[in-house]
Amino acid sequence: MSPFIGEFIGTALLIVLGDGVVANVLLNKSKGQNGGWIVITFGWGMAVFMGVYAATKFGGGGHLNPAVTIALAAFGDFDSSLLITYIAAQFAGAFTGAVIVWLAYKQHFTATEDKDLKLAVFCNAPAIRSTGHNLLTEIIGTFVLMFGALAMTPSTAPFITMDALPVGLLVLGIGLSLGGPTGYAINPARDLAPRIAHFILPVSGKRDSDWGYSWIPVVGPIIGALIAALVFKQL
Repeated sequence: MSPFIGEFIGTALLIVLGDGVVANVLLNKSKGQNGGWIVITFGWGMAVFMGVYAATKFGGGGHLNPAVTIALAAFGDFDSSLLITYIAAQFAGAFTGAVIVWLAYKQHFTATEDKDLKLAVFCNAPAIRSTGHNLLTEIIGTFVLMFGALAMTPSTAPFITMDALPVGLLVLGIGLSLGGPTGYAINPARDLAPRIAHFILPVSGKRDSDWGYSWIPVVGPIIGALIAALVFKQL
């Protein structure tokens, strides 16, 4: 039991199930191909549920998200001495999960010609590319995630762990309501670590990893989580 192991396992499962459902829906000759947005958002909700549950079981806080960890540390609700440990575990877990998804769907990556779809399995891209609006969307989505998670915390206890099922349902709701513009990364590790995996792995017929957009799913969620924590504290 350790914070690193817990966050690593939880975040790896988050990406295995989350990126996995995207691969199932988008890649050619998959049995789930063309399953649609509802399948993807529901799969991500279950990915968060399982990730949080596993992380807390093995000693983590169930954050799975550097933006959440940074915001909690900034406002004194998390031991800042564990900040680097949590973030390192989250990025390592997310990278590992992305590699596992690639291994599971390797033949389907080969069978898929669309390079954008292959990239979409690993990371986000905006439906309409507009830096300001894309950043704002990620800020709003992560604000809802952070504020909602804090609102679920009993007022008599400090925020230590996220309750798995309520947070999974919250992420499902965010995907259904706010996921359209950018694909709702709302998590720097969820987007950047798999993007790095896409860059490194020998994915058949892949395109570039869209580094010009890559900062938005990192900066936006951190800003959104910090604002949410500040507003929650004030209320």
